[in-house]
Amino acid sequence: MASVKLTDVKKIYDNKVVAVHDFNLEIADKEFVVFVGPSGCGKSTTLRMIAGLEDISDGIVEIDGTVVNDLQPKDRDIAMVFQNYALYPHMTVYDNIAFSLRLQKMPEDQVYEKVTNAAEILGITEYLTRKPRALSGGQRQRVAIGRAMVRNAKVFLMDEPLSNLDAKLRNQMRAEIILLRQKLDTTFIYVTHDQTEAMTLGDRIVIMRDGIIEQVGTPTEVFEMPRNIFVAEFIGAPKMNMIQTQLVREWDRYFVTPFGTRMEVTGEKKEELLAKGVRGGEIMLGVRPEHMVLTENDGIPCTLEVNEMMGSELHLHVYTQDETRLIVRIPTINLTLDQRKALTYGKGLQVSFESKVMHFFDKETGMNLIYGG
Repeated sequence: MASVKLTDVKKIYDNKVVAVHDFNLEIADKEFVVFVGPSGCGKSTTLRMIAGLEDISDGIVEIDGTVVNDLQPKDRDIAMVFQNYALYPHMTVYDNIAFSLRLQKMPEDQVYEKVTNAAEILGITEYLTRKPRALSGGQRQRVAIGRAMVRNAKVFLMDEPLSNLDAKLRNQMRAEIILLRQKLDTTFIYVTHDQTEAMTLGDRIVIMRDGIIEQVGTPTEVFEMPRNIFVAEFIGAPKMNMIQTQLVREWDRYFVTPFGTRMEVTGEKKEELLAKGVRGGEIMLGVRPEHMVLTENDGIPCTLEVNEMMGSELHLHVYTQDETRLIVRIPTINLTLDQRKALTYGKGLQVSFESKVMHFFDKETGMNLIYGG
C-alpha cells in the first residue's frame, strides 16, 4: 500500500494554457480521496499525471515516498479504471482480466486463482467466457475494475468510472465500490463531476475549479463549512440559495436584512462572527434549500413558480418581491395531500429560516466570512 504526494504540480499545454495550477496534496496510505469539480477543472488531468499518462510540466509526484515524474506508467505500481472501460473487444472477460498478469509471465495456475477470485468478489463469474459486447455497461465496468484488482497495485486510480451508466446502475455500482474498497483496503484516488459520488465515497474531497483547489476536506467539512460561494453552491443538491443583503453589527450583536426584514444572528453563528471580528457590510447570505421552511406569518413573502415532485420531497422554486429566485426543499411527509395539491403556480407563500443555518459570504471575493481562512 502507499501514500501519494503532489508538490507544486502544474500542467501547461502549448506553453500557454495552464490546466492545473500549483497542485499541492498529501494522500495517506489506504485513504479514499475524490477529485470533484465541473468539466474542464483539471481533475482528470491531475489523475493522469499521477498515472504517468500526462507529462508533468512542473512540480513533483511521489508514490510511497518515491519520485515518479520520470517513471513509465507500468513502473509506478498503479492500477487505473477508465471511464470508457477500455476492454479488448476480441478477448473474453477472463482474458481481459488476465491480460496484465500474463504480461508479467505469471504462471497460469496463479493467473486462474487471481482472476476467479476477482470475478467472485465482483459477481461476474458467470460472464468469464463472454466477450465485452455481450455485457451491459455495469457488467463491463465490473470487468474493468477486476482487471485493475488482480494487479495488487499500491494505488487505485478511477477516472469517472460510473459516468456512462444510468442512474440506477450508478447507485448500485457506488455501493459496490464502497464494498470493494473495504475488501482491498488500499489507496484510492477517484475522479468525478458528480458531487453525490464524491460525498458518498470519499474520506476526503478535493474540490477543483479552473485547475485550482478550492477546498479540501471531509464530506461533512465541505458541506457544513464551505470555504467560498463556489464550494457552497457546488456541494449540495439543490444548490445553496444566495441572497444579497446587509450584515449589520451593533456592538456585540449582528442582524441581516433580507427582503426588507430584520433578523438577528444568534447562538453559535454570532459567536463565530465575533471571533472573526466581522464588521458587517454588504454580503451574500447562503441558506440551503432544506433549511428553508414554509410559514404562515412573519416570513418572507414569495410566489410559487415551479413545484418539482421528487418522490419523498418537493422542490419549490419561488421568487420574492425583488425577483430573487429561491428553492425550498420540503419532505412530502410534512404536508397533507391537500396541502401538496394546493402548491400550484402563482400561489403566495411565506418562507423563513433560522440564524443557525446561515452562511455569510463576502460579496466581492465570495469567501466565507467565518470559514474562508
